[in-house]
Amino acid sequence: MSEVVKLQLIGLCVVGLGTVILLFIKGQFLRVIGFVAIVLGLFALVALAVPQMASLPPAEESINIADIKTPTDMATIGQKIFFSKGQCALCHSIGPSESARCPDLKGIGAKLSREFIFESLTEPQAYLYLDYRHEGVPKEYPARMPYINKNPIGLSKNEILSVIAFLQQMSGEPISVSPSELDIPRATPAPVKAADAGTVAVAQAR
Repeated sequence: MSEVVKLQLIGLCVVGLGTVILLFIKGQFLRVIGFVAIVLGLFALVALAVPQMASLPPAEESINIADIKTPTDMATIGQKIFFSKGQCALCHSIGPSESARCPDLKGIGAKLSREFIFESLTEPQAYLYLDYRHEGVPKEYPARMPYINKNPIGLSKNEILSVIAFLQQMSGEPISVSPSELDIPRATPAPVKAADAGTVAVAQAR
């Protein structure tokens, strides 16, 4: 029996108890308690009847270097990362949006160089916004942008380059990022059995 079913049974018992109190007990205070029990029990039953959906983190996009042949392939992967693992769309928009909390990224690939975009993602505090809207020394506002290459987002260099390729393509600019710049993951050495390791050691000794 699942926990939801158990809670539903408890809710039915509460509703039943409240109904019994209203039908057979004449005390006003107890009848109020019975009415409240019925309301709470029905509310719990309705809440438990709503389908429960698990909240899962966005699926990570795996990058297979062998499948990337052109900069357009990188932009395709970058678009998926932008809306999933990178969590960029949580704050930024592509085009005017009233719900966006951060700058609109439409055309950003045409306005900024790839080096500046890379630095903005990995070192967001490198540049500070100065507010000159008051007299005296301008007030500094550090960037609220998280370090995209560190936890909790933790994008790799390959993923960041793919996102830059997407921003450039989305802006109608030639993609300046090349697949040759991607880091090829090192192959994990196969484990060696103890017996094989002993044989190798003897062979090396000879």
